[in-house]
Parts: sequence; structure tokens; C-alpha cells
Amino acid sequence: MFVKNKMTANPWTVRADATIPEAIATMKDRHVRHLPVMDAGRVVGVISAGDIDANLPSKATSLSVNEVTYLINKLSVAKVMSRDPITIGSDALLEQAAVVMREAKIEMLPVVDDGRLVGVITESDVLDAFVEIMGFRDHGARLVIGAPDVPGALARLGAVTGKHGANIQHLAVYRGSGETSDVVLGINTPDTAELEADLAEAGFVVRGRLENA
Repeated sequence: MFVKNKMTANPWTVRADATIPEAIATMKDRHVRHLPVMDAGRVVGVISAGDIDANLPSKATSLSVNEVTYLINKLSVAKVMSRDPITIGSDALLEQAAVVMREAKIEMLPVVDDGRLVGVITESDVLDAFVEIMGFRDHGARLVIGAPDVPGALARLGAVTGKHGANIQHLAVYRGSGETSDVVLGINTPDTAELEADLAEAGFVVRGRLENA
């Protein structure tokens, strides 16, 4: 799956010269916690609710409410934002975005094509994609199958399911450290008793089953 398939296109943004209250208002009104920061049509930074909180006066300050309000109103987004943000292209694979976000410990990536902001990809988008790819909401059943980690194992597995007319809708392999791997098989039928028996006869181990509504 590509980033462009799950990103939020035409995202809300804020200008670099906008004030912090303007950024806060946009986040609140649009129910977002991160905003790409724009200057002359380019992404020059990212501002988050955490960035804003870190730059607000401490609650223990001796300043009056009016003084705090005055300082906040004078504070621009450019002085608070994270500069030179990491970006990703819309044709990148979603797992590339997930790795970048995980390693950089960030919750949102601006999606930029040819210097132009075309969207953002967030942790929520990645999680939604994971649920979709794994088919957690699809009708049928999910089997966790212990399979030998050898060439041809998936072909044998497919032959057994095909014998029962079960359509494999989703498949994931979790490589083990030994000689077997766990294969998560999403099929289009909740009736798996005979299939499970044939899988066991073929040398597979059914380790778990979940029926989807």
C-alpha cells in the first residue's frame, strides 16, 4: 500500500508568521494535534500541541494573566515550530513511512511531491491501514497457523485452502527464530472445522482461530 492511499490530502496548515493563538485555534477547530508550517508555498516546519505547550510560560510564573496573554500573542509559529521537517513522497510505501516515523519518534509526516505539500500521514493513518491490510473487519475467519519455514510451504497451505473453496483474503507471515513461522490467514468463511483438520493432516499446526462478524 502506498502513502497516497492512506494519507490525508489537502491538510490544514498554518503560516510561519501566524501567531500561536492562531495555530491553537486551527488545531482546536480542525481536531488535529500537528500542522505543517508553510512559507511561500513550501513546508518549512511542523508545529504540534507539544511544541506549543513546551514554549508557554510555566504555571509557576510570576507574570500576570495579561502579561502571559501578551507574550503568547507576540509569539510566532516560526519561533516554536520544528524546522526542516522530515517529509515523504506520496509514492513511498506505507511501511517506509511507518519506519521513518518510528525511528524519528514523530507522529506525523508531511507528504511532499516536487516541493509541493499534497498531504500528511499520521500514526492513526498507519494503524487504520494495518487494520485494513490484516482484514480485522472483514467477514470470515482468521487462523494462526504454524508452518515450516521452508520453500513451498505457502504453496502447500494454499493448496489445502483451495481444496475447501476457501478464498484467502489476507495473509501475513511472522518469521520465527526457529524452523517454523506463524502464518495469519484471513479467509472468507467462518466454517473452518474441516479445513483445520486437513491443515493438521498436511503437517501444519493451527495455533489460534478468530471468527469475524
